Amino acid sequence: MSALLESDETQEEIAQATPEQTPLGDLVTTYLAVLANERNSSPHTLRAYERELRSFVLWITENQGQETTAAAIEHTQIRAWLGTLYDRGLSKASAARALAAVRSWFRWLARFGHVNQNVASLVATPKLPKHLPRVPSIEQMNRVVDGIGSQADEIASWPTRDAVIFELLYGCGIRNAELTGLNLADIHWANEAILVRGKGQKQRYVPLGDAAALAIRGYLAERQARLTASQRNPNTQPDALLLNLHLRGSGRLSTRSVARIVKRIAIQRGLSSDVHPHTLRHAFGTHLLEEGADLRSIQELLGHERLSTTQRYTQLTAAQLTVVYDKTHPRAK
Repeated sequence: MSALLESDETQEEIAQATPEQTPLGDLVTTYLAVLANERNSSPHTLRAYERELRSFVLWITENQGQETTAAAIEHTQIRAWLGTLYDRGLSKASAARALAAVRSWFRWLARFGHVNQNVASLVATPKLPKHLPRVPSIEQMNRVVDGIGSQADEIASWPTRDAVIFELLYGCGIRNAELTGLNLADIHWANEAILVRGKGQKQRYVPLGDAAALAIRGYLAERQARLTASQRNPNTQPDALLLNLHLRGSGRLSTRSVARIVKRIAIQRGLSSDVHPHTLRHAFGTHLLEEGADLRSIQELLGHERLSTTQRYTQLTAAQLTVVYDKTHPRAK
């Protein structure tokens, strides 16, 4: 990414330059460098912000002229740009994400004096429908996870590895990217914990349950056997915990492959067709709450920065209780 190539001196010059001196494109480049180097934003976040901000700047320059400065942009123009996103068929959620990127950029611009105020904050965020994710029941999840070994030849391509995937996504509640980023050294056997690197390179420890530990031990033996059979150079053994089936490249399993594995196994074991790795994370949080865990503990386990994010699980549980009430209480009928 071009933003990462900016030297510290160049970033400082652009940050301190007057609005008339700095083209919009350079301001975007510098901001992306700040996200990467100072805020440790993930590659996914950087790609998304670059896409949204470059698109916004292109629209501004095409409609307002190449010499347009950040200080000259008004909230009415941002609102008009937002309208073009709807015209292109983008959903409200996609438009809201694009607006969030522009707001964040303007917040940074205001901090360094390129604009007098964050005019993007004057543009209302599109109201999003509140869709509560469908979460499998505890019984359904136990049936899926416990059954991976029993029908491995029919469904799982690497049974012991795929069992680990489910045990860590559901048993530990980690994200897909956190799962694929795990290294062998991140399993702290003595402390019965796993070191997880979350969003923004933030680290946390999550408990390693007995079922997950048993699955990992069974997989590690096969992992080593496959590496030995592949005749890989002992000096280039991969650090990644989860390996792809054919040990291609670095050997590390990709998030896309995890999504395919989860969907294939879950669907064939009776879960809905919209299941994905994050579904298992939702199930982890929801089931903890149903069994009496407090929100603060769930927040720590999931690595949520804000408690409000964790509170979504209370809404989900309330929705499930409503269904039970409607079906069972005589006054509800």
